[in-house]
Amino acid sequence: MFEWIILFYILRNHYFWAVFYYRCFAPEKRGRPKFYEDCIMKDTLINRREFLKNIGMLGAGVLLSASPWLSAFSEVKETSHEKCRIAVIGPGSRGRFLMSFLVQNPKVDIVALCDIYQPSIDKALKLAPNAKVYNDYHRVLEDKTIDAVVVATPLNSHCQIVLDAFDAGKHVFCEKTIGFTMEECYLIYQKHIQTGKVFFTGQQRLFDPRYIKAMEMIHAGTFGEINAIHTFWNRNGDWRREVPSPELERLINWRLYREYSKGLMTELACHQLQIGSWALQKLPEKVMGHGAITYWKDGREVYDNVSCIYVFDDGVKMTFDSVISNKFYGLEEQIMGNLGTVEPEKGKYYFESVPPAPGFLQMINDWENKVFDSLPFAGTSWAPETANENKGEFILGERPKSDGTSLLLEAFAESVITCKQPERIAEEGYYASMLCLLGDQALQEEKVLYFPDEYKIDYLNHKAIKTEAV
Repeated sequence: MFEWIILFYILRNHYFWAVFYYRCFAPEKRGRPKFYEDCIMKDTLINRREFLKNIGMLGAGVLLSASPWLSAFSEVKETSHEKCRIAVIGPGSRGRFLMSFLVQNPKVDIVALCDIYQPSIDKALKLAPNAKVYNDYHRVLEDKTIDAVVVATPLNSHCQIVLDAFDAGKHVFCEKTIGFTMEECYLIYQKHIQTGKVFFTGQQRLFDPRYIKAMEMIHAGTFGEINAIHTFWNRNGDWRREVPSPELERLINWRLYREYSKGLMTELACHQLQIGSWALQKLPEKVMGHGAITYWKDGREVYDNVSCIYVFDDGVKMTFDSVISNKFYGLEEQIMGNLGTVEPEKGKYYFESVPPAPGFLQMINDWENKVFDSLPFAGTSWAPETANENKGEFILGERPKSDGTSLLLEAFAESVITCKQPERIAEEGYYASMLCLLGDQALQEEKVLYFPDEYKIDYLNHKAIKTEAV
């Protein structure tokens, strides 16, 4: 037995170096293109040229069919000496996060800031010290030199600001969810169509390299037929911000109150539900679910624990779950096909059947198994159906450090300069908002709800209802 153990350790060392070579120096021999190793995103701010090269713009036809909004970058050379003048309405924490990318873009000038809370203005001025300051967004819209606005105010105020901005001839970037109600979202989308102004929403996954490549693979059938999508976003915290004075509680912690927000559904689900329509190229028919306040019983009005099931016409289901009293599993979208699974947030994919290792590695594995088979281990008399130990493969070499926000904002700036609306990006943002609002309504009413016909637009499997003139 002692000799067997010694032999095992010798072989294990050879095995280590064989695997090291196999993983690091011979990716092409495993059927994985060298492209994956070459396209690691090293910086938080993704370089546009590197991104377009690495994501596969040489096969632009295939890529743009899955993510047509990338056409926003089609004229980057022609716009190299152009600038767009942008106003930020609501430079709170999220607004300043967006500003941190905008100020790095040489094609953008942040020329105005608007907020009713002075501490937010003071912090924003550190990013854009030359910007004019306003406390009334109407005055911002009166400035004819401003090309576009970024709206990052509390959710319940989005609609009127966006409608007024379109009427004032401004292009609009609006944080999700775009409207407080389904009716508001519909009004915003229709105003975008009527005015012809550029309209982007805060759906940064649309420009995340992991998701773009994953969707290209999904649409190519790499993972077979998609039969389920499980999404979840878990945190452990009360979601509260420090309040300097009691009368500012609702102004600062607006996400916790139904008057201003729909909580987890509008703040988190909006990102993940959009993945379903992107992956399946269709929209769900109905939704059901349940929500409750199970842990943070501190006077908040929005749920801290929600679960929704969205059902498509063929029975495929997409789930969304969120709790903010346990963060162990974090967030992910698990897109499950009969041939494999994609976890784009993690940046990995897994095939159901793992290809066998090359001959040499298979021999080492066999030796290893014989060694362990000869040792006395106590085991079960049945094989439990536990999670697969498959470690998977990275979609883009390793997990990028950015979530696509920088590219989303670069695309918005390019579109403002060219005055060209990229295909499908407004529609993806519209339905992401509508689905999370419909889900919230299902939670509130504790009913199975179908997507209302009156809010359907001509997109994917939805058709707008035409009303006949009387």
